[in-house]
Amino acid sequence: MKQQTIRNQETLFAWAAQAVEHPLPEPVRRRAATILADDVGAMAAGSLEPQVMQAQEMFSRSSSATKEATVFARNAPRLDRYAAASANGIAITWCELDEGFRNASCHAGAYALPALLAESEARGASVDEVLRTLAIAYEVTTRFALAFPFPSLSVHPHAAWAPLGAALGASLARRQDARTLAAAATGAASMTFAGPFDTAVEGSLVRNGWTSAGAWIGLRAADWAEAGIGGGAATIHDVFAGSLRTGVKPEALTDALGERWSVASGYHKIFACCQYAHTAVEATLELLARKGAHPPAEIDEIVVETGPGGMALTTIEPQTVLAAKFSIPHAVAATAVLGTAGARAFTFDTLRDEEIAALRRRVRLAPYPNIGAWPKDRPARVVWKFRDGTQASAASESARGGADQPFDEATLLAKLAENASAMFPKLPDALAQVIHGDPQVLARPWDRFLADAL
Repeated sequence: MKQQTIRNQETLFAWAAQAVEHPLPEPVRRRAATILADDVGAMAAGSLEPQVMQAQEMFSRSSSATKEATVFARNAPRLDRYAAASANGIAITWCELDEGFRNASCHAGAYALPALLAESEARGASVDEVLRTLAIAYEVTTRFALAFPFPSLSVHPHAAWAPLGAALGASLARRQDARTLAAAATGAASMTFAGPFDTAVEGSLVRNGWTSAGAWIGLRAADWAEAGIGGGAATIHDVFAGSLRTGVKPEALTDALGERWSVASGYHKIFACCQYAHTAVEATLELLARKGAHPPAEIDEIVVETGPGGMALTTIEPQTVLAAKFSIPHAVAATAVLGTAGARAFTFDTLRDEEIAALRRRVRLAPYPNIGAWPKDRPARVVWKFRDGTQASAASESARGGADQPFDEATLLAKLAENASAMFPKLPDALAQVIHGDPQVLARPWDRFLADAL
């Protein structure tokens, strides 16, 4: 099994080093551009959080005098590539609005982009080269996530995959050859974090630091690989299968390589919480929309039937905004009271809101029976039981935003405008041109594109 994994890994790295030099199929290019736009918006939204602003100020003070990469924050400061990647890395997952991969627990865009964008800007890469690098880095990162599946929600994916994804983004942005790419990836994988999934559930904000630290590690792993410093051929297998006790599916590294693209299986969020809670939110919104539904104040109990991922999101009294985003009781209670699961449903004010808190305490989770295959593997049924003895229920088997029920580009561009236009009024239209594939825009250097768009 290990030797087959190593052989397939070598095939994957050789493919990636060559594929990044060639144009993407148009549907793949467009999906990569949509992921880029969505995740840049997530960085901008996260940059407004008070802890992120303080951390980014620290990165600014520690940066060298070299101004080579942009931070997607107020006034768009430019720092050295390591500081900029770390600053964007701490913002990108903060609001739970970044894009994710639906076929495994992995947010490859969030792992690759902070390092990839900083490296690309510093090197004068074109917009089209950025998209190619993103699509290939995303492909390789997700194939490793598929090849080494965690049997349960033990290690958080941001801890597991951020260093590897960042190294792939940085190495491919530099157009390193397959051997150097392998050294960067294996070296970064050896510095994977064993961050528990419950770190997010309990609301410890260090969870949002993993994509920041991963970005720095990824860039340095690409540096060190050029000096001949990297891991061994078995390092990735030994880290995940050996140390972290994942499964091993070596075929996932190479099956339909170059034919089936992982960016096509990405999902986007309009709810600012863990994706495992989205079906419960959708069912709650359906109950709210029904004519004659009882007001939330009359609810005696809310029963949420959910899958294994949802059953992990149990916190009743979240102490931080992150904990609220990983709490189904908070998500459904806040949605029932406010009528939305957008960003304003997950603020410190909502944690202290007495009506929401009282409703959270009346939420009970239960296993969803007869869970289906993908994409119906994260279902939820929400039952409102009222004080008068009546009840109402609604179910969602697959949340919108995935490949089976994608949001249209207008919806995602509206989300981008909501997240970024207050700071960067021109950015939504500029990134729309990238999505639409304007040849002149794609040919522009990424640094010049940003200079005009921010």
